[in-house]
Order: sequence, then C-alpha cells, then structure tokens
Amino acid sequence: MDLLRHVTICFTVLCIKSTQYSNSHVLYSFTVKLHTSTPTKHKYLVKFRRVYTECDSTGSRWRVAIPLNPGECSGLPEPVQGTDCTFSCKAGEFLEMSAQECTQCASGTYSLGSGLRLDEWDDIPPGFSSLATSPDNAPNGQNAAKWVAQGSYLESNRDECTVSLIYTVHLKKPGSVSFDYQYVDNSIFFEFFIQNDQCQEMDQDSNKKWIKLTTHGEWGTHSVNLNSGTNILYWRTTRVTLGSKAVKPVLLKNIRIEGVAYTSECFPCKPGMFSRTPGSSSCEPCPRDTYSGRGASSCTPCNTKTHYASEGSAMCKSRPPCSKKDYIQTYSTCDKDGKTQVIYKWVEPQICLAAAAGAVTLPPSGQREPCPPCNPGFYNNGTATCSPCPPGTYSDGVKACQPCPAGTEPVLGYEYKWWNVLPANMKTSCFNVANNNCDGLNGWEVAGDHVQSGAGRSDNDYLILTLTVPGFKLPVSVRGASDSEYGRITFEFDTSCSADCEFYFMTVSVSTNVIESWEGSKSKQSYTHIMTEDSSVALTWAFQRTSQASDYVNDMVKIYSVTVTNAMDGVASACRACALQSQQAGSSCVPCPAGHYIDKKTNQCQECPPNTVLSGHHIYGKEACQPCGPGSKSNKEHSVCFSDCLFTYTHQNRTLQYDFSALTSAGSIMNGPSFTAKGTKYYHLFNISLCGAEGHKSAVCRDNVTNLPNEDAEGGQLGSSVEAFLCQSTIIPSDGRGLRTALSSQSISLADTFQGATVEKSLNGISTRPELFPSASERIPDVHFFYRSTQFTTSCPRGRNAVVSLRCNPEKTMRGDLSVPSECPAGTCDGCTFHFLWESSSACPRCTAVDYHAIEGACKAGVQDTVFVWTEPRLCTGGLTLPPKRTSPCEAVDFWLKVGAGLGAFCAILLVSLTCYFWKKNKKLEYKYSKLVMSANKECELPAADSCAIMEGEGDENEEEVVVYANKSSLLAKLKAVATKVS
Repeated sequence: MDLLRHVTICFTVLCIKSTQYSNSHVLYSFTVKLHTSTPTKHKYLVKFRRVYTECDSTGSRWRVAIPLNPGECSGLPEPVQGTDCTFSCKAGEFLEMSAQECTQCASGTYSLGSGLRLDEWDDIPPGFSSLATSPDNAPNGQNAAKWVAQGSYLESNRDECTVSLIYTVHLKKPGSVSFDYQYVDNSIFFEFFIQNDQCQEMDQDSNKKWIKLTTHGEWGTHSVNLNSGTNILYWRTTRVTLGSKAVKPVLLKNIRIEGVAYTSECFPCKPGMFSRTPGSSSCEPCPRDTYSGRGASSCTPCNTKTHYASEGSAMCKSRPPCSKKDYIQTYSTCDKDGKTQVIYKWVEPQICLAAAAGAVTLPPSGQREPCPPCNPGFYNNGTATCSPCPPGTYSDGVKACQPCPAGTEPVLGYEYKWWNVLPANMKTSCFNVANNNCDGLNGWEVAGDHVQSGAGRSDNDYLILTLTVPGFKLPVSVRGASDSEYGRITFEFDTSCSADCEFYFMTVSVSTNVIESWEGSKSKQSYTHIMTEDSSVALTWAFQRTSQASDYVNDMVKIYSVTVTNAMDGVASACRACALQSQQAGSSCVPCPAGHYIDKKTNQCQECPPNTVLSGHHIYGKEACQPCGPGSKSNKEHSVCFSDCLFTYTHQNRTLQYDFSALTSAGSIMNGPSFTAKGTKYYHLFNISLCGAEGHKSAVCRDNVTNLPNEDAEGGQLGSSVEAFLCQSTIIPSDGRGLRTALSSQSISLADTFQGATVEKSLNGISTRPELFPSASERIPDVHFFYRSTQFTTSCPRGRNAVVSLRCNPEKTMRGDLSVPSECPAGTCDGCTFHFLWESSSACPRCTAVDYHAIEGACKAGVQDTVFVWTEPRLCTGGLTLPPKRTSPCEAVDFWLKVGAGLGAFCAILLVSLTCYFWKKNKKLEYKYSKLVMSANKECELPAADSCAIMEGEGDENEEEVVVYANKSSLLAKLKAVATKVS
C-alpha cells in the first residue's frame, strides 16, 4: 500500500505594535505536523504521543501519533477520525486520547475541563512574553524592564517604562479570562485589552479595559469574555511619577482561561495544595502546621513542638526563639471593681519557642488602675461593658444617659478617644501579598489612650483598621438644606518610622479612593475629610512598615481619636437646639428650609439676610449666616457665595462698572509640556468657572483611566470626576508613551469656595503677586477673584488657594486668553497657591461719557457737523455707545467779513500815508529850528559859566546834548518855540 502523506501547517500569530501604534509587526511561529499513514502493524516499536490535527472547514479533525524522538517516523499507528472540534470534558476530567473518552483526574491532580489555570510563578511560564518601551518611545534591549515572578504572583516593573505582558490563547468556543490583581498606586496606569490575530483590538468597554484600584493588601478580580479563535491578551502598565514617591507595583496571580479545546492531562496540585478525591476541579491549601509536595492527595503534619507551617505551606519551618515582636501589649477588660491593667500576651498563633536559648519572656502585667471612661455617647451603667445610649438620649461617657431637653435634638456620630477595647463597628486585619491574611493576625492593637499598629508577621504586611459607616443622617433642622456636606471624619495620629513606612487613609464605597497618605515619621497632628455623598462607606487606615521584608518591629502608627459626625447609627454626646413647629409646649422638631437659621428667642426658622450663607450645619442663631465677600452674592438657598459677573469699583470720583458675562462658561488652559525625572511628557489642564450659573461649579475635571466605576442601577455611568470653581487634571498625550488616546488622571479640586472679587492685593489671607503678571496700564486696575479649597493635604495644611486676575486688553477677544506665570509654569510657585491671568476685552470696564469726546467740523453753507470719537487708547467695552453725528445751523458771515477786511486795509494804508507825511514835515521843521538856534547863538552873548573852566571837548558834548534834548521835545513844543522866537 502506498505511503499516504499529508502535511498540516499551523501557525501562531503574535502581534507586537510599536509604541506609536502606527506600525504592526507580526511574528509567525510555524509548526509542521507530518501525519503518516502506514500499513497496520500489530506492535508499535516507537514511543509516541497522540494529538489532534487542526480542524478543517467542516469542524472535523484526525487523531495522529507524533514520535517522541524526531526522525522515528516508522511503526506509528494510523490516523483515526477524531472527536468533534467543539468537544470538551467537564471540570475534573481529561480527554484520554487512546480511547478518546473523558476520564476522571486522579487524586492529587485537578482539571478545569475546557479551562486553563496559571497559578505558579516561580518563573515566567512558557507562552508569556514582555514588551518594554522607554519614555522616549524606543523599545528597550536586553536590560528591558519586565514583569518579575515572585513565587506566588507576578510583579510589574518599578521604573517609568511601559511594559506589556502578552499571552496568546486559541479558543475553539467562546470563553473568558479572569485574574486576581493588586493595584494600589494611582501613579501607574494599568490596562487589560485583547487583540485578534490581525492585531486589531477587540471591542471592549472602558470599565473592562482600565483596571480599578484595590484596597491596600486586598486582591481584586477582573473578568472579560473572549471570542472563539485567537486571542492575544495584554496586561500593560504605564507609570508616571510626578514626584519622588516610591512606586507600588501591580501584582498579578491566578490567571484562569475558559474555552480551550480540551485537556489531555490533569494538572498536579502545586506544593502546599492537595486534592483528596478523584475528579477534582481545584486543589485545597493545606491547613496550618501541615505541608505537602507537588501532586499531593493529602497533607503531612509537622512536628509542632519544633516546627510550624502556615496555611498552604510546602514545607515545615523551625520555630525560632521568641523575641519582642512575638508578643503584644493590651489591656484587660474592666472587672466588677472598675479596674484594668496592662497585660502582655503572645501573638496568636504562637510560632516561637519561649524555652529556646536566647528567647525573651513575657513582661509582667502592670498595676491595676481605674478603667478609662466610656467613649462619649456610651455609658457602663455600673457594669464592666460600655453600652450605647438609647435614641433621644446623650452622655459624655462619664454620666448616665439623659434625654435631650425640650427644643433640642441629639448630635449623632462617633467619638472614639478611649481604646480599652476596639469599638464594635471597627475591625482590624492583616494582609500580605503572598498569603492575603497574615495568618489571621490582628493588624492593630488597643493601648488605652490610643490604638496602634500591630506586629504583623513580616514588615511588608499591610496592617488594616476599618470603620464601617452605614450612611449619614443629617440633623432634623438642616435636612432641607442644599449643602453638599453630609459628614466629617477627623482623626488625630502620629507615626514613628526608621524605614520607608507609609500610612494611608482611604474610603471604600463603589471603588477604593486613597484620600491621603503620609511617609516616614510624622508628629502628632489632626486630619479632617468632608463626606460629600450620602452612602455607606468603609473608612480604612492602612500601615506598611516597608515595601521589603526587614526588621522594623518598632515602627508604628498611633491613632488617638476618631470622630465621625452625622453617622446614621451614631450615638450622642450632646444635644443641640432645633427648630420647633410652634412655640407651644411639647412641639416637635421640624427641618428648616434651605437658607434658614434658628432664631434663639423663638426657636423658629428665619431666612438668612441677603448675600449671606449658612456655615455648615451650625444654624443656631443669626450669627450662623456668614456674609459673602466683596463682589459676591449668595444663591437663593444661601448655600454658596458666587459672582454674578457684575463688578463695580470707585476711584478718584470715577465709578468703573464691569460686566464679565462673556466669561460665564468655564475657561481652560493647558500648560507645559513638563517632563518627569525619567522623561515622560505630561501637561496640567486647568478648568476655571469664574462667575454666573447661580454658584454652580461648572469646572469639571474627569479621569478616563483610574477608578472607573461599575454601571449604576439604571445602566448609566457614575463617572469619576471633580466639580469645582477651579480644578486640575494631569494629561499624558497619546504620543507621550505610545498610547492610543490621551490619558487624564489625578483630577483634584483647587477651589470649591469663592472668597470674593476685588482690586485689592489680598483677601481673607490669600494674596496675589503682581510681579508675576506685570501690568502695562495703570488706568484700569486688575480685578482679582479669590478662591479657597476646604480639602487639606499634607503639603498644604491650610488648604489650597487660587487667584484669577482679570486684565483689560482691548486687543483680545471677548473670551480672551488664560495664562500662568512664566516663573511658575505649573501655575503655582509654592504648591498651595495658584495664580492665573485672564486677559480679555470683557475685562475692561463698561464705557461711560468720560470715555469719548466731541469734534466740531467747519461751517459750510450754514451747516456745522459735530462727531464723537473714543479717547485713545480705548480701555472700555459695552456700556454707552458713541452718540450719533450731530448737525446744527451756523450764520453766513463771508460778505461782511470781506467788507471788514477791505475797510481795514484801507484804514491801514491811510494811516501809513499820514504817518509818512507828518514825518517828513517834522524833519523840515527840525531843520529850520536848528538853523534858528544856531543863528541866535551867534548874535547874542552867552551867559557866564558856572564853572571856572571847561575841559577839552566838553563844549562839543553840550552841543550834542542840546541837540539830543531838542530831538526829544514834542512837535507842539517845538512849534511854540519857533513862534516865540519869530515874535
């Protein structure tokens, strides 16, 4: 019989895109299966394994034999018809290839049937690959960042490289993939997406692509459906560090894939696990103080006298000598005499040997001392246990519970400041990335006047303290208020650390939100967080000594007090006045409408005066209505101060009126780019809601990466966003790290209260810096809008502030342009006060009559025009418009003007002629007079001289003087002299 040969070629496609995703590179790995059909032999001399060929277009396949040693192609069984391509076994079974039937797995093994589980991470399993991209978009070489196997989980890289963990799976039917993860650092963008064999990304909802943050120490689970065919799975992390904060890598474990064709063998249980019955679909961890090897059907007990083992151990460990970190300090419960004492006890379960050489012993118990009082709102009623006061009563923790007086209501909440026992609504736990629960150890221990972090099993454990609040209940009098504050959480703490410890405060509701964190040692301080949503929440405090296992047992955090206001199931430590329905005795409390306070005299609701707001939930007395700042007014509910876009300023007897209505909609500015220490490019996006909108904060900053919520009950998206007067987001452009879309994250509020608008340089402790924005005009001053944020941070203990300066610039458009100081491109020079300049023609005052002047034209044909023009440079907008051209009649004076000019010319000529005539006559008379004088002097004797002698030349001078004197005589005098002489 001729040899029948046929070749089936199958290939696996791995799609690896460049960081810009502009080019795709496809790597094909070919496998050639040579199926040989030979005449039937009764004995097979060659060792082989049976596999299925690739499915053809009809959905059928063949079972063939593959030699274990290459080249031994003779003596193999003939191909036979295989099972249907969609055939698969149930969980706990595998497909026995010789009979092509499903068979139960033996004890010590397990099977998912048509699934695959990856839960051992001593090394990166075959089939996984990593693609690392540096911040400059260049693929890394041999020293590329990559995911690292840590035994029971995978850990992402800690640098700023973008690293993708890639795994390819071929499904014969629709299936799914799920995995467990830890993702606690929002400076890392963690995404999971799927591509097909053409490098095309599968359609995927954003809340399936971007992974949600988890609580510190806890593992989350993410699941996505898969299509039949080739699926290329990508786990990608991108880190953007804007400071020097240590990164918390992403952890990954327990990857489960459903929808593979079949399982031809069962998987042995990994060390520390076992399966006692055949047909198991999973393995169980060995109990404490037992261990197991790979493929175990039972666990072997340890010699508990000398060794111990935690749950799921692969071996027993020797018990070490007891040390200081093996015992804890606590307080005994109050006895019938009201006494307690400090006691020391071993950490349970005890793993150390107290009798070993070098072991420490338990310190002796302390002296009996009076028990501390109950926490406010509780009373012991003569017993050793503190019980909550009944509804409608209150207590300071020392006195018995008393009913609230008439006209008052209890102030509900929690106020924990004595820590003899842990309150009933608080719990403590310990989580480790390896075993998830630190063997059940307590993470925190009570210590009288404080509660402190416990010892833990290793120093990189997360020590968790959780306070569960079922919801918030506003006091009756303020239930009609529109204020967004539902409650406040205040706690006092300090930390003492010799390593890189970190203390976190988080809220866990729909998702985990890290409110604030502190690194290293911190002195005793208080922190307050305002709750703006009325929902159940778990307040969580987490402490980690160091990210690496070391010996820092003395590093700890202490919490001295925790106060929660308006807690739904809270107790009362005091009563407050409430608004009464009427002044009659026994009248019940009623809620005041929004914007109303309680009158102290009548206990009736009264509306706050205009342009005042109520300060929080304290509405007793008119003084609760706080006045708004300059240039602002209150909304109808008296809950917020805002600017109505109108502003008036009087200076030097001139009133300037502004209208900023064109700036009502939110303005935006994106500064940068900036770069991290590793070269990642990012921008800061600021949104500003200046005025109008009845105080509605229309500036919205939205995250499109982290904390993506689940769909709500109505199918909508709750969204992860910040609404404020001024907010900031960090933007990473799509070309910055090879991303397909720009990323927006780390949105924060910079301003949620409006302080006022003024031309002054400071307001309520917030100051502007004129040198940051030098002004070119002194005629029109800048108008400064001052804002403040009520959320306090470690770097800004008094909260963040913002100043938006409006500057008149007629060359700009009505919307104008926003800018930040050139000296502080991030918008702030100190990290707490932000400065912005908004140049716009809308920032110019409204035009008045002093801003223009009149110009009169010439009188033509008895008509004269008067036009009005703006005074340059024009520094006003809107307001009055220029008056129209004014035309008025004028007299025609041209003819008489000509007559007058002619008469004037004639008179001038006549006057000149007469002047010349008399001048000539005067000359002739002078000449004749001179002749007469000279002749008279010769005929008559001169009179005797008064002096004895005449100096030489003196006579001539006298003659000249006589002549000159004569010249000075008037014409009339000369004529008289001549007449007299003649006579």
